[in-house]
Amino acid sequence: MTAATRPDRRELVSRARELAARGRVLLGITGAPGGGKSTLARYLATEVGESAVVVPMDGFHLHDDELARQGLSQRKGAPETFDVAGYVALLGRLRAETSTVVYAPEFDRSRELSVAGAIAVRPPHRLVVTEGNYLLLDAPGWRDVRPLLDEVWFVDADDAVRRPRLVQRHVDHGKPPEVARRWEQTSDQPNAVLVARTRDSADLVVTENDSTGGNR
Repeated sequence: MTAATRPDRRELVSRARELAARGRVLLGITGAPGGGKSTLARYLATEVGESAVVVPMDGFHLHDDELARQGLSQRKGAPETFDVAGYVALLGRLRAETSTVVYAPEFDRSRELSVAGAIAVRPPHRLVVTEGNYLLLDAPGWRDVRPLLDEVWFVDADDAVRRPRLVQRHVDHGKPPEVARRWEQTSDQPNAVLVARTRDSADLVVTENDSTGGNR
């Protein structure tokens, strides 16, 4: 599908509201690490109002102990470091179980761990915004995500802004500056290159300025 580009903020909110008018819909927001996904997701939910809720993919990060057991500690954030089957199962429940409360996990960045049952998706929630890097990834497990989403929007951010901001985010969460720079170069950037290949599969491409900017 050819993606339209450069919608403004009003158009984004209008499109989200039109989706929500159908009933329970799932809108995916994807893009590179540090590209502004979470900012756009929160913005849309705030503008749509009480009928919208944000359910990030990051709640399905594997625990650090499990990453260490698998030898993946230095790859945290890569596709193989998530419980993709659990994420797919949750998306299926969110589509099917519209008359009951469905609880979703949330990633606590200050503690670098997922918190079970932190997000309540209630029957009045008509727009569920889920954001994450790999919503359009054509890989085992991940390719089961896209059929469960009504639309997926790709946030396209300038690397000259995104990459330094991502380093600063790591510093803000406790990494020494040199460690933060190395992590961005050896872990985040390879993930960003992988995600960039999924851009053309999006229903809509949003530039960062139009998405209100951001840090996720």
